[in-house]
Amino acid sequence: MSATAQAEQRTAPAERRPRVLRGLPWLVWRQHRTAFWIGIAMAVVGSAVMIYQRAGLTDLLHHAAQPGKEGADQAFRTHYDPFFQDASDFLQSLPALIGVFLGAPLVAADRERGTARLVTTQSTGRNRWIATKLGMAAAVTLVCTVALAAAFTWLWEPAHLLLFGGDWLGAGVFDITGPMPVAFSLLMLVTGVAIGMLLRRVVTAMAVTLVAGFAAQVAWDYVRPMLATPRVLTYPYGDDHGIDQLPQGAVQVDNWISTADGKLYGFGTCVNDAHPDACRAKLGIVNNYVEYFGYDQMRGMQWLGAGILLALAAAITVFVLWWVRRRPM
Repeated sequence: MSATAQAEQRTAPAERRPRVLRGLPWLVWRQHRTAFWIGIAMAVVGSAVMIYQRAGLTDLLHHAAQPGKEGADQAFRTHYDPFFQDASDFLQSLPALIGVFLGAPLVAADRERGTARLVTTQSTGRNRWIATKLGMAAAVTLVCTVALAAAFTWLWEPAHLLLFGGDWLGAGVFDITGPMPVAFSLLMLVTGVAIGMLLRRVVTAMAVTLVAGFAAQVAWDYVRPMLATPRVLTYPYGDDHGIDQLPQGAVQVDNWISTADGKLYGFGTCVNDAHPDACRAKLGIVNNYVEYFGYDQMRGMQWLGAGILLALAAAITVFVLWWVRRRPM
């Protein structure tokens, strides 16, 4: 190659790789790329680990069912209970983490530093700015939580009778399987955005979002049992094996005693009486009355619950859009 050609090659502008994102989407990704990449990495690694664990779990359950082998319950507790506990704790805390570390700083950081005013007074309008911010954060949240929720649900289903004694309603399983982690995470994301938008300070917004996440979980504990109508099992009072009639995978939510015509009394009625049998006979108590949710009700309850949470998330999103349009940045 001649000296002239070499010189031209050195002075020619280097070819740049085409960007997937341009303009405002590229700016939003660059601003929050650390949080986005951490979320994506956690979703990839977490999903891969759970997919890998499922093969071993199904193999263990298959061999534990063979004659002369260790029982499935004991084998599960020995080999997989710690893993499920850790995975459950992580997935239960995931919505709050998203709200605190992604939602709260999303707008608060720009308002605190003054970049929101700068960006929205240039060629980019407020509506486009906030829509891009919310859209990209929601897209990353959606993809990551769908992957993690699907992987954990797929892992949990073969062992659903063993984890937490089969209690899928009160032990946290309800909120970390199916559509629930996705809905809760999106709700906490926009809640963090709204709090950050109002408070304008990142650290304060993060702290308040964490408290809001805890409060939302406490409130949800009261809502969860109301997502379906409990079914009823009645059997004669004193029948020690009557409770065995509950369907496999059912979760007992209340226990009463009743008369033949269905009048209910508290389970402890007449227990402390000097003559409990005579007391029950006087009241006409003849049956145990058990309220429960069947395992087949779980999916319907989850989709209804997810719909409620997504409706709340949509309402908060509308509020955020309205506030950005009408208030100074």
